[in-house]
Amino acid sequence: MRRSRILGVALVLAAAIAPQVGVAESLTTDQQNDVRRIVREYLIENPDIVIEAIQTYQVRAEQEKRVRQEMTLANSKEALERDPGSPVIGNPDGDVTVVEFMDYRCGYCKKVFPAVQEILKTDGNIRYVVKEFPILGPDSVVASKAALSVWLLAPEKYMAFHSALMEARGGLSQNRVVAMAAEMGFDGQQIATRMESPEVANVLAKTRELARTLGINGTPAFVVGNQLEPGAISVDRIRELVAAAR
Repeated sequence: MRRSRILGVALVLAAAIAPQVGVAESLTTDQQNDVRRIVREYLIENPDIVIEAIQTYQVRAEQEKRVRQEMTLANSKEALERDPGSPVIGNPDGDVTVVEFMDYRCGYCKKVFPAVQEILKTDGNIRYVVKEFPILGPDSVVASKAALSVWLLAPEKYMAFHSALMEARGGLSQNRVVAMAAEMGFDGQQIATRMESPEVANVLAKTRELARTLGINGTPAFVVGNQLEPGAISVDRIRELVAAAR
């Protein structure tokens, strides 16, 4: 931290501390000014105290943030894990639920997808909830609408369609995603119609609101138990989170 910044913080603290002392009201203006001067001089001579105070504040703020986050996650548990509109893959009766907020146009989501496949393959007791959270433009929205349409029409085919979208490269226009669904045996017009249905719009709206509540503004983001973990985490980290929740 540069000296000028330390001095700036010291001056603010000096101005703030003096009026807060218990006897402030009984001091004259000159006495209060003397207190401010003494505090100011002391902080300037001992800048490490300012740095220590700032570090202590940052640690305390981070702890308070973590507590608030855990409370929010606990209060949102039903919406996170049991919303019938959210696709579920893996073991529907698994003892640990992993929730992922994802976007089909997100490179980091695609990067972490092999880790997701690995954890589902090697741990048969994982209940995996996909929160379609399209935030990277129109193609993201189109792909999520198509995936949710598949989930609503034939849940057993969702994982295959989800995988196809995750592994796709390039744009995800409506014509392309409808054609991909048709290749899996769906009626293209039925998919296109369902994509614009109130049911699909409602699922996306609830996911956006849930993300806002949890402070999630990027993808991927994972929730396991009382832990929120943003970013493309490794399969080992997913296992650690699952073990902690289990």
